[in-house]
Amino acid sequence: MKVPRWIPPVFYLATAYDGILGAIGLLAPVQIYKRFDVPLPGHMGYIYFLSLLMILVAVMFFNIARDAMANKNLIFYGILAKTSFCLVVFGYLLFGNIPALFVPFAFLDLLFIVLFVLAGRAIK
Repeated sequence: MKVPRWIPPVFYLATAYDGILGAIGLLAPVQIYKRFDVPLPGHMGYIYFLSLLMILVAVMFFNIARDAMANKNLIFYGILAKTSFCLVVFGYLLFGNIPALFVPFAFLDLLFIVLFVLAGRAIK
């Protein structure tokens, strides 16, 4: 079966999105956190680890975009990654507090979740 034409661009977009955010987290975390008045964690390793994890996820999305049929099984993990972030952000938004910096990214991730689910269903 052929992969619908809209699927690779979605995963290339997710590659760029997570890859760029991960790179920013590696290269300029202090500036970004200060710019948006977000307190830094007790150790910079937390930010660097999450940034590298975002880059790893971007590599996964790149592999899906390149060959969605062969890497269909990875879509589920992309859904889990995006859902994890959304649960943390929206959970803190509803029951605690979270810096506003993270909220728009959670809404974008909700959109990616929907697109990933549709992609997973479209590839048979």
